[in-house]
Parts: sequence; structure tokens; C-alpha cells
Amino acid sequence: MIELPVIAEAQTKKKKPDWLRVKLPIGKEYAKVRKLVDEHKLHTICESGNCPNMGECWGAGTATFMILGNVCTRSCSFCAVATGRPPEYDEDEPRRVAEAIKLMQVKHAVITSVNRDELKDRGAEIWYQTVTETKRLSPETTIETLIPDVKSNWDALYRMISAGQEVVSHNMETVERLYRRVRPQAKYARSLEQIKLTKEYGKRTKTGIMLGLGETKEEVHQAMDHLVAHGCDILTLGQYLQPTSRHIEVAEFIHPEQFEAYREAGLERGLKYVESGPLVRSSYHAERHVNV
Repeated sequence: MIELPVIAEAQTKKKKPDWLRVKLPIGKEYAKVRKLVDEHKLHTICESGNCPNMGECWGAGTATFMILGNVCTRSCSFCAVATGRPPEYDEDEPRRVAEAIKLMQVKHAVITSVNRDELKDRGAEIWYQTVTETKRLSPETTIETLIPDVKSNWDALYRMISAGQEVVSHNMETVERLYRRVRPQAKYARSLEQIKLTKEYGKRTKTGIMLGLGETKEEVHQAMDHLVAHGCDILTLGQYLQPTSRHIEVAEFIHPEQFEAYREAGLERGLKYVESGPLVRSSYHAERHVNV
């Protein structure tokens, strides 16, 4: 399942601590993007995921777009995106997304998608065309592609990452022990291999892990070691929040001091950049990761 900035939390027995309070988005740049989104009925994950950092990111000229529809072929226990058999994809989508990015004057675009396991190429051609068309219309815009698990279809992977994007991200989501529960249709080792091959291709690599699912500190450190060994450059760490009562419950709210300790541990282990905090999501400060 693709990794979306889901933050809306279901009612649970655990009360959210004060450090998870979300600031209201404000600012002139935010207002300008907000107006364009409303007037042209554009779709961003920033809104649909109710991301807590939307105002800050839009103010910095960063926005996240989802391609290949909104129905996923995976059924991950943390994600609120609809699961099922997706309809046919829109072949005109690359043009529309590229035009939206130009219209919004986005300085740094993050593009993500649902999993499309039913497609032979996993949607790679649409990925390729979306990035190349965006670069054609907005040559100064930098791009991060947050790509799904290609199930070892490495030809599809290489097509996805060969379009000129500056950063390629693929989220691990959790530690190895919790994979079967959190990502039942994914494999920990396979996602690491995907990151390794992306790095060997010459791309800047990035991943994200949610905390508060029941992982131990030792398991987080082990995941960091695995990521460094497989060529990951950038890691984001954020607090998991349960989107609905049907999804996996929050096991623990991680204190900001522990997030800072994880940030320091990641850098000590060889990661080039670590974003770590309760409200951090995959695209948080994404514009900073281009030149790491």
C-alpha cells in the first residue's frame, strides 16, 4: 500500500498528547495556493490526507499529487485509501498533473500513487510520462517521486525512476517484525532491495517509517542499519495516527524527545538526513532533501 500522510485519528482509548496539536495553515503563499486549488478543482494528497504540515509546505512552494486513481490493490492496516480493483487509469493524467503543477507555480512537487499490482508495468509508463511532462512544462521545478512496491518488477522500477526526478522515495512504513500485520502484501526485504537498486541506478533515495505501532527502540535502530546498508540517504520518522476504528490501533504516542534521539541515532549510523518528529510525514520539508 502506498504511504499517504493520513493524520485523522479514530476514537481510541488513548488520548492524544498536546504535542500532536495541529497548527492552522496561514500565510500569503498558502492563501494563493489555496485559491488556485479551489478555483481549478485540483487534487492534492495534502488536502485529502488532512496533512498537519499543509500550510507550511504550501508556503514553501511544495505540494503532493497522487496519480493512477484513488483505489489501491493493497489492504495495508494503517491506510485509509480504498482497496479493491481500480478502474482503468486516465492516459491524459500526466498532462493534467503537469499543468496543475505549472498553474500552482510549485517549486518542488512530490508525486505519489496507489499500488497498481494488476498492471503489468505497475503503472510505470504513467509515472514516466507524468515526470517528463512536468519537467517539460516546469523545468525549474524539482520533483520527488514516492513510488509503490513494484513486487520485484525491476524493469518497471527502472522506467519509473528514469524520468529525471531528483529524489526517489519508497516508504518502509514499519520495522521488520510488524510487516505481516501492517503491510501484509509487502515484504521487508523486497522494499530494502528496491531502495538498493534505486541507489545503484544513481538516484537520491528516501524512505519513511511510522512510529507508535508497537516497535522497540532496538528495532528502529536495526531498521536504520538496514537502510544505510542498502543505500538509503534520507529517512522520515513520524507518529502513526489511526485513521478509522477499522485500522490498526496506536500502541504508543512517542515523545518528541525520543524522536530527537532517533534523529541523532540515524545520523550517527550514516543516514545523510533525518526528519523526525510527531507530525512529520513523508513529504515534510521535501524541498530540503533535493540537495542532501
